[in-house]
Amino acid sequence: MGKVINLNRYRKQKAKLDRKKQADTNRRLHGRTKAERAREELQKKQLTRALEGAKLGPPAPPEEGEDEPSDDERAQEKPGDSEP
Repeated sequence: MGKVINLNRYRKQKAKLDRKKQADTNRRLHGRTKAERAREELQKKQLTRALEGAKLGPPAPPEEGEDEPSDDERAQEKPGDSEP
């Protein structure tokens, strides 16, 4: 006689493996850590800032949340004291 199999246990194990496989696929497609998202956001801001600084013409207004130095602060800066 063959081995007796508990069908409920088999069904639950199969569902658990399917969930793990789907979770692994989702992690590869969509998953990024908080540090990775923050690093990417910082790189985007730096690239945008560098691009805006290289344009010829009137400067664009600062984005919301960014502080622009006042005229007094600009007057106190030395010509060689610019941020990279």
